[in-house]
Amino acid sequence: MLRHQWMLATAESCTGGLIAGACTDLAGSSAWFERGFVTYSNTAKTEMLGVDATLIATHGAVSEPVVRAMVQGALQHSLAQVAVAVTGVAGPTGGSADKPVGTVWFGWATPAGVHSEVQHFAGDRAAVRSATVHHALSQLATLLK
Repeated sequence: MLRHQWMLATAESCTGGLIAGACTDLAGSSAWFERGFVTYSNTAKTEMLGVDATLIATHGAVSEPVVRAMVQGALQHSLAQVAVAVTGVAGPTGGSADKPVGTVWFGWATPAGVHSEVQHFAGDRAAVRSATVHHALSQLATLLK
């Protein structure tokens, strides 16, 4: 981030700001961390990031179209050049047959484009959220190499 003089924005649902927290735990992060959006509710996703409510109604909040809209919205509503977004089911409740507890969609936006993927993490709520933070940031580092 520093090498390119890029700033980072985060858009988080299931992690509730833990990714932004992990970033700002690092001394000097103000040189590359621009802002974080905690968009836990569907209304927040729509109001803060501009996610189309129809996308949420059609695909559900935990979906590829929604995470892609979240990450693009984080860029559009910030001064950042890079963004990461997550939406998932941390549990212990809220899962379904097609989106069981531990399902997390990730989105990354860099100057090279938008990337998204789904992961399924095991464990309790804390384990799913911790794994989500780690994966979001490690994949971001890989994409920026």
